[in-house]
Amino acid sequence: MTLPPRTRTPWQRWRSAWRRWSLWTLLAVLVASMLITLVWLAGRYEASQVQSRLERDAADAGSDIRAALSRNVQSLQALQAGDPALLAWEVNATELLRQRRELVRIEWRDNNLRLRAHAQTPYRPMPWETANREGSHTDAALACTNALRLGAPAYSGSYFQPHGDGMGSEMMELCLPLNRAGHASGFLVATYALQEMLVDLVGHNLTRRQEASFTEADGTRLAVLGAARRGTRMFSAQQLLDLPGTTLVLRMDSWHGEPSVFPNVLTALVTAMSIALVTVMVVLVRDNRRRLRAERDLADALAFRKAMEDSLVTGLRARDLEGHITYVNPAFCAMVGFSPQELLGQSTSAPYWPPEFAEEYRQRQATRFAGGMPPREGFESVFMRKDGTRFPVLIIEAPLINAQGLHTGWMSAFLDISEQRRVEELSRASQERLQATARLATVGEMASLLSHELNQPLAAISSYATGSLNLLDSSAPGNLQDVRMAMQHIARQAERAGRVIKSVHDFVRRRDQTREAVLPQELLDAILPIISLQARKLGVRVHTAVEPHLPRTLCDRTMVEQVLLNLARNAMQAMDDPAIHPRILDIRVRRGPSNAYSGWVEFSVTDGGVGIAPEVAQQLFTPFFTTRAEGMGLGLSLCRTVVEQHGGFLAYEPHAPRGTVFTFTLPVCQPTPT
Repeated sequence: MTLPPRTRTPWQRWRSAWRRWSLWTLLAVLVASMLITLVWLAGRYEASQVQSRLERDAADAGSDIRAALSRNVQSLQALQAGDPALLAWEVNATELLRQRRELVRIEWRDNNLRLRAHAQTPYRPMPWETANREGSHTDAALACTNALRLGAPAYSGSYFQPHGDGMGSEMMELCLPLNRAGHASGFLVATYALQEMLVDLVGHNLTRRQEASFTEADGTRLAVLGAARRGTRMFSAQQLLDLPGTTLVLRMDSWHGEPSVFPNVLTALVTAMSIALVTVMVVLVRDNRRRLRAERDLADALAFRKAMEDSLVTGLRARDLEGHITYVNPAFCAMVGFSPQELLGQSTSAPYWPPEFAEEYRQRQATRFAGGMPPREGFESVFMRKDGTRFPVLIIEAPLINAQGLHTGWMSAFLDISEQRRVEELSRASQERLQATARLATVGEMASLLSHELNQPLAAISSYATGSLNLLDSSAPGNLQDVRMAMQHIARQAERAGRVIKSVHDFVRRRDQTREAVLPQELLDAILPIISLQARKLGVRVHTAVEPHLPRTLCDRTMVEQVLLNLARNAMQAMDDPAIHPRILDIRVRRGPSNAYSGWVEFSVTDGGVGIAPEVAQQLFTPFFTTRAEGMGLGLSLCRTVVEQHGGFLAYEPHAPRGTVFTFTLPVCQPTPT
């Protein structure tokens, strides 16, 4: 509630007055700021206009100079037309000097730069020393050398030429190579006075209001022409004259006073009205900006949703509460083969329903509309394309809720899983064939190794049996003890043969893939008899080293034994070369490296073979790639798959002085919390 003025306290009156005066002060500051800004912007605008005009004048002057120099080159070339005599040439050259005041001297020289004829300007005679101009290091000689190299007219750098009255001018030489019947016949040398170039080649209207000058790259002025300085502010523009053999800088300078802009009453009134208009405009612009921002955000959201829906490979379909289709995306139309016009508005029977399932789908739809919620994980169904082919789909449905929280329909997502089913079937069939092939190959190889290894215990059994029979046939005393010893040896060899057969049988039989806690030593002991079979056949010594007190690993025993066996067999086959000696297979088991996670056990298989070539290393783990004629190329690929399924990694590296080290890791079995 607002209090009357008489009932307000001094503090309230002071606060009200301060608020009112602060608003007026803010308004006054705003007006003053706008006026100052107007004056400043006017000054900046005037300065920019002066600078722009000066740059245009400099560009025009540079263009005029280039055009005049080109005309002079054509006029000088015309002097040599028709192979003129010396006297006629001098007459024509003198006439050209009378017309072109920027030229002060023209010389005709032979191939050795010796002077044949010359002409001098009649407006400004000056002494010229011919001997000094015919030297090999003069500016004219350097220009002619450059022109001969370029095969075109060339200019020299500027130089100072003293006059007879103690003064001097900056000059520049132009050399034109002369050709006769395709051969060099001499040179034509023209001397320019830079001061006269400014006087005659730059427009007089330009030099009346500004100063023109030729300068070097470091700013040294060579020639100056123009008005005297007027004002305190200087504006400058430069134009680069890039001539063959040299470069000149044309500089234009102009001086001006402060901008002639002063505030007045009219400006103040216009400013006040502008403030009022700007205030109204600010309010309107702010409201319009909010509306435009909301429209832009809505358009962006719609465009984003449209692009996202069009890029999906998942089919989308929306239906209202009555079951009418209200929306389908391009992926759904491509999936069923119908256009949006053929699908929108359909309700009781969709054209992509197979006739044999139409009644079932109607009942399911009625259940959905009656309030039955579909499973969030989705359900499978069968749809029919426009050409009549059936294909399986995965359907995921969810209710459509509008901005007011009302249920307005259903949104369905469809995935065509026909290709997935086909790939799964092919993969399952291929996996079964590969497993059968791998087991057959393993059984065949194990049978070969068994036949080789069992020869020894069977031969020993046969020898002991024959010796026992011989002892029984003889009647010598003490033979019974020898027969007993022979029977013990026979039993030991039979037990050895049984252990070999049992270890191979346990390995090759089909087992379920279950993970269990296994000691690393048990994994190694399970495959050592099989490794020893091939090691004795190839003459390989097997060294094993297991770090004490290792924890149990959580793994599939059969698959890990297969990995160890494959790596050991590959290592022994890598040393199957008569030049390799000794042949040592080193198998080590230890904890993971100190810088790795402590919950891993590391297995390493080291051979002393020839190593792995770089071209082989690139495809080492590629399925069906092998370097052996009898190999299938699946061993290392399956090994890496098994190790990665256990969460570990399989790697290799060269071994010094030769050979390769294969390393893989298995996770440690973590104790179950109680």
